[in-house]
Order: sequence, then C-alpha cells, then structure tokens
Amino acid sequence: MLVKDRMTPNPICGSPDMPVTEVKNLMKEKNFRHMPILDEGGNLVGLVTQRSLLRALPSDVTGFSRFEIDYLLAKTKAKDVMRSVVKTIDDNFSIEESARIMADEKIGCLPVCNGEELVGIITDHDLFGIMVDLMGGRRKGVRMTVLMTDRAGMVSKLTAAIAAEGGNMTVFWGYPGPEPETWISVAKVAKLDQEQLESIVSGLVDTTILDIRETSG
Repeated sequence: MLVKDRMTPNPICGSPDMPVTEVKNLMKEKNFRHMPILDEGGNLVGLVTQRSLLRALPSDVTGFSRFEIDYLLAKTKAKDVMRSVVKTIDDNFSIEESARIMADEKIGCLPVCNGEELVGIITDHDLFGIMVDLMGGRRKGVRMTVLMTDRAGMVSKLTAAIAAEGGNMTVFWGYPGPEPETWISVAKVAKLDQEQLESIVSGLVDTTILDIRETSG
C-alpha cells in the first residue's frame, strides 16, 4: 500500500495572507486539522495546524471578551502562525515509511508533493483508518493470537493447518515475540468457530495460543 492509495488528494489550501479567522472557520466547517499554505506560484510555503492556531491567541485570554479575541485573530495572518519548515513526501512512499516519519518527527500529517506540486496530504487520522483495515477491525470471525518459534516454515504450518480444515484466514499479521527467537502471529479466521480453531492450533508443535475470541467486526 502506497501513500497515493490512501492520501487525501487536492487538499484545501490557504494563502500566507489569509486571516487566521478564515483559516479557523474553514477548518471547522470542512472538519480537518491541517491546512497547507501555498504562495502565489502554487508552491508549498507552510502548514497551519490546530495547534498553531492556538498559538495565535494570547497566553492568557481570561481578560479578553469573545469580540476582542476575534479582533486579534482577524488581524493575524496564516503566515504569522504557520510552520514554515514542513516535512513532505512523494506519493510513491509506502504507508509504513510515512507512519515511521510521523512517529519519529512527532507530527500529525505529511503533505504529499510530486516535485514542487502539492498533490495530497496524509494524516494520522488516515493511518488510524488503515490500521483498522489491516487489523480487520470491521471483519467478523475468530481472532486468535499465537506465540510460536521464529523459524522458517512455522507460519506456513499454521496457515496450512487452518486451511486444511476449511478455515478462511481473512486477516494475518505479526510482530517479534517477548523473547529472542519467538514470533507472535495474529489471525482472524472465518468459517470455523472458536472451539474448532482452538483444537486445530493446539495440536501444532511450538505454537501456543495466547488469546482467542469471537469478534463481530
């Protein structure tokens, strides 16, 4: 899965001289949290986020009326609050590499550019949706977590044993186990009930069921 498969194409953008009040209202109306800022030539020059909008307010607003706050914001431009150093990626980046960058940089989005042209944006919200899909959060079946020895052929034995009994593995993913040379696999299986699946897997060598449960999706 690549960024171009899950990004928001042609995102709503602002200009450096756009009043912060307009940015704020547009973000609220369209329900998004990040606005790329383009100059007159269409080049990406900044990014406004909900956090940067908060920085547009005085640190202590208790003594201000709502009208005074709106007046202060109306005088403030996007260029005054935007982040001018913006990390970008191109649309051929993998989803996992994009997630790694966002996690390492502690940022909530990545504008997507082809050369100098902004073509999309991918956000942490998009990544949450991808995680739900990859982990089968909306699929019915029996969800099983197993601990196995991390050696060649172990995963294929597990999948073959389930398939031999008519099980349909709709989701499968894994990660390193708690001890060296161990691996944890998580599967969601349809066409078998919990008791059947537990019986199949319990008979496999070097495989221990850590958790098994019916899920409704």
